[in-house]
Amino acid sequence: MAFDPFETVPLGRTGISVTRLGFGSATIGGLFRDVPEAEAVETVRHAEQAGVRYFDAAPLYGYGAAERRVGAALAPVPRDSYVLSTKVGRLIVRRDQITPDMDVDHQRIDGQDDYYYRSDATVRPVFDYSRDGVLRSVEASLQRFGLDRIDILYLHDPDHHWEQAIAGAYPALEQLRADGVVRAIGVGMNQVAMLTRFARETDVDVLLAANRYTLLEQEASVELFPVCQTRGIAVVLGGVFNSGVLADPRPGSRFGYLPADDIVIERVHRLRRVCERHGIPLRAAAIQFALAHPAVTSMLAGVRSSAQLDDYPALMRLDIPAGLWGDLKAEGLLPADAVTPDSVSSQAAPAAPPED
Repeated sequence: MAFDPFETVPLGRTGISVTRLGFGSATIGGLFRDVPEAEAVETVRHAEQAGVRYFDAAPLYGYGAAERRVGAALAPVPRDSYVLSTKVGRLIVRRDQITPDMDVDHQRIDGQDDYYYRSDATVRPVFDYSRDGVLRSVEASLQRFGLDRIDILYLHDPDHHWEQAIAGAYPALEQLRADGVVRAIGVGMNQVAMLTRFARETDVDVLLAANRYTLLEQEASVELFPVCQTRGIAVVLGGVFNSGVLADPRPGSRFGYLPADDIVIERVHRLRRVCERHGIPLRAAAIQFALAHPAVTSMLAGVRSSAQLDDYPALMRLDIPAGLWGDLKAEGLLPADAVTPDSVSSQAAPAAPPED
């Protein structure tokens, strides 16, 4: 079961259609290392010219750089020809305007400040899940994009801010949708438990689950996906390579944004050896496994260059033999009941006519 990367598919009940392959802009915003402005803009333009029709950004990505770069790349493109999403929950504030009462997102790991994005030392991301914070964030995003509207608005990483998010930010999203300012609302996170809570307790249209449904971990399929399918909530996936280790399993590779430990790297090597026996790149198996679940509508590719972007369509179109998935299950690398492309294909295939 191969996938057409540029097929447009309905995004749940929203009336919006997106391509199976979307563009995630965290990487061109400078995730872990900076990407030159011209290269970033060219990569977005190349994605659009190749056929990508869904672009995702966030104020956090490069502290505004990703939104500016996406906007610059798409400025000449007819606005109705693509879908644009961004996020709220963090405001980008100049360092000299930060006050002690602000909830600064330091993103510190091992004492390092600005661990993820180092592209602009003059500003900091500040958590703000209030109604006013949402409205200010949308206005600032539109200015950075230089565009007239946003199609999908996600609540971004409210992990430690549930009360403020549900009392302030979420009602603001509902009002923006009701007023027609945005066409769809959702939540984007790196965890499953709170995404599931949003799916059960709110009227979100779409959820963006990052790093939680991959060849390495399938936590999202246990409870989140069934709830979304029951309630008609679309699912977009980010991080299908688990921050990189499934693309390049070597010492120093990242798993969930942090350096992968030896146990994870060894498991990825086992996955790769099975793929190699079938002549299939591990990256192709990772992409097609993630897309095969019927709850999943689209996946976001985070790339630094046009060449990296071109890798995705080729891998999505590759025919993967059913035996590969059987071998992964037989070796305990996937659960026996995991949804795989071959199982979806067999369920969708028409019944053979009866013999005479």
